[in-house]
Amino acid sequence: MGIDVWVPKFATQAGAVRHESVQTAQETFPDESASLGQNQQIADTWESLQAEVAACRLCSLCETRTHTVFGTGNPHADWLFIGEGPGQHEDEQGKPFVGKAGLLLTEMIRAMGMEREEVFITNIVKCRPPNNRDPQAYEIARCSGYLQRQIAFIKPKIMLAVGRIAAQTLLNTDAPLSKLRGRVHYLENTPVVVVYHPAFLLRSLLEKRKAWQDLQLAMRTLGE
Repeated sequence: MGIDVWVPKFATQAGAVRHESVQTAQETFPDESASLGQNQQIADTWESLQAEVAACRLCSLCETRTHTVFGTGNPHADWLFIGEGPGQHEDEQGKPFVGKAGLLLTEMIRAMGMEREEVFITNIVKCRPPNNRDPQAYEIARCSGYLQRQIAFIKPKIMLAVGRIAAQTLLNTDAPLSKLRGRVHYLENTPVVVVYHPAFLLRSLLEKRKAWQDLQLAMRTLGE
């Protein structure tokens, strides 16, 4: 399919400076998330949350979707990967990160010594924005309660923000991805590492070295 298998060819440079800069997100998600109801119980079951997402009509994305994309993997995983939103293939299959970008993400996870089934993969929004445009602030806000509840249920030991929109949303910032990657951030005491979106890496193969460094940073962070 024209995809290079992701192999960790780039060894960590000897004496590399350890990234100790830590940024704590002041708010988990935009204030608009209050519209979902702050009294909603986190203790609902995984299955009921899935059903709620499947039937969601909180924003206009429900009008154009084929399937909602709740996420796949281990609901008790240590690793939580969060992308921005479903694309065409994800909308058709109801699964996150399929197609060429999904295959590359799978190889990235394998390079870390895991399989997709061992981690959990989801998105900021659960429905595909038309024409694969960026999700709008209103759509992110209406969907944010679902992600909050997923995080509360999974209780991951580390989160990887996959791409610019996921990183900016999780960390409540408009800083460019170049300023966010290479450091450990924290979201309510859970470390967050920002990584390139695999779709970007398919277009910018020379950035794979930096991407592998980000994955190494995540592995070191969890191992400490």
